[in-house]
Amino acid sequence: MEDDYMGSDEELYTSDQEEDDYSIEGDGLENDGSDIPWIPPKGPSTKVITKESLLAAQKEDLRRVMDLLYLREHNARTLLIHHRWDVEKLFAVLVERGRAFLFAEAGVSVVEHEDFEPPSSTTMCAICIEDVPSNEATKMDCGHCFCNGCWTEHFVVKINDGQSKRIRCMAHKCNAICDEAVVRNLVSKSHPDLAEKFDRFLLESYIEDNKRVKWCPSIPHCGNAIRVEDDESCEIECSCGLQFCFRCSLQAHSPCSCLMWELWAKKCRDESETVNWITVHTKPCPKCHKPVEKNGGCNLVSCICGQAFCWLCGGATGRSHTWSSIEGHSCGRYKEDKENNAERAKRDLYRYMHYHNRYKAHTDSIKLESKLKETILKKVSISESKESKNRDFSWVTNGLSRLFRSRRVLSYSYPFAFYMFGDELFKDQMSNAEREIKQNLFEDQQQQLEANVEKLSKFLEEPFNEYEEEKVKDVRMHVINFSVITDRLCQKMYDCIENDLLGSVELGIHHNIAPYKSKGIEKASELSASDKDLPFHRGTNGGSLEPEHPSGSGSSYESGCSSRKRPRKEGPGGFDLNLPGEVIDRN
Repeated sequence: MEDDYMGSDEELYTSDQEEDDYSIEGDGLENDGSDIPWIPPKGPSTKVITKESLLAAQKEDLRRVMDLLYLREHNARTLLIHHRWDVEKLFAVLVERGRAFLFAEAGVSVVEHEDFEPPSSTTMCAICIEDVPSNEATKMDCGHCFCNGCWTEHFVVKINDGQSKRIRCMAHKCNAICDEAVVRNLVSKSHPDLAEKFDRFLLESYIEDNKRVKWCPSIPHCGNAIRVEDDESCEIECSCGLQFCFRCSLQAHSPCSCLMWELWAKKCRDESETVNWITVHTKPCPKCHKPVEKNGGCNLVSCICGQAFCWLCGGATGRSHTWSSIEGHSCGRYKEDKENNAERAKRDLYRYMHYHNRYKAHTDSIKLESKLKETILKKVSISESKESKNRDFSWVTNGLSRLFRSRRVLSYSYPFAFYMFGDELFKDQMSNAEREIKQNLFEDQQQQLEANVEKLSKFLEEPFNEYEEEKVKDVRMHVINFSVITDRLCQKMYDCIENDLLGSVELGIHHNIAPYKSKGIEKASELSASDKDLPFHRGTNGGSLEPEHPSGSGSSYESGCSSRKRPRKEGPGGFDLNLPGEVIDRN
């Protein structure tokens, strides 16, 4: 079998096709006079969003919407927040339902042109029913005008209630979202701390409301967020080094599904198995109900509280007894329910111990082999310093990487098997005969992978730095051989899980598994924080995004097309992200 899997170093590490061999940078919409809107392309790959690059990440999506619909920034943000920053969904609604429906549903009011109104010295506010000077009133894009005092109180209440991202107009039955620049301008005059809070909520909505972006779950928190482009069922490595499942934010656990891993982690963490052990090995005292373990051969047991009872049935008795019976007590009648419960608890405990012991054994092997990595790399260094024809020892590092990946897959395959072939999740979806066939199929593949992983580990631990050239070549051949074998067996196991096992049962979203990656878990690349190609400037209040025109309170802003066509100036400002758990402060 080994000869069938022989391959070169290059073959080993090119078994996965790159998802994208090239990328297209979206440089914005070029107005060529066509009536058909051009949808700017998405950026490629998975990105790490740091606190420095969060603004640039948000600008990417804002720019795509602004360039397509010729909107100002706050209107584009309103649309994106309503659609949870899903640009593709927003564009789909535009194509299917039209521009008017898209705007009305999200509460966007666009002023196409401003009707000329003769100047007036005063305006009556419909909220407080007072006449105020015109320069102390503000008119929103929806056309409703109220005094600045009423607007400010309305904004303050909404911000304190945690509704900063979608503050609606005060007018009765008006669903229009207020211009964020007007909110910022009015609130900052009397409540600068709330204005900063408002800006932070707007900025962090890109993470909190975006299904494609999640905080890195590292502890202590590294401050990064991760953005994926397509499949949410994936495993990612943050720039801080933490590998995690993007869907559930727990540690990377494929081929386990998210639900399987959550159940397994809880089972290993809580005291459920301790309770099972107590059920199997102890009996409750009929007086104080504390568990009592039998430490002798006699079936008359005495609790520390002084109560004597029969070990066979658990009933209270006196202390007089002979070798064959307890005086005045007989429990020879078979009690089916108690016997069945005890046997079931014992069987469940032994089954759990079988899978847990193997899971833990491979997890411990990963830790030990990680410690051996330095030793093996020292062997490589010694071998490279020798006068020899064999100077390329990349097969050692490649073999180590393959060993870690395959060992990890093998480790998590045991929790998967525990739930796949148990009674907790799929009891009613497979007959006993069908379950037995599928379990045998899976366990055969599991055993093949386990055997070849151990062989790969054995050859990597060889003292090849002490060998002659011919023997080094022999070790190299075996390492490459078993690396290719384990890679293909891992892929075969994933195919079996996805097609033959999970593919044949009714699944919810929690049973999707991350696809197998021959090159390992994808490392997210950092998103550049450079703003040189982006058409906005950083605001001076909390690092917010602001339009170019002034934020005066006298009237609503003029409607405009893409701000890419206007010159922008780079302003000062920074932003310090809170930890994920502290982002939304509703007090």
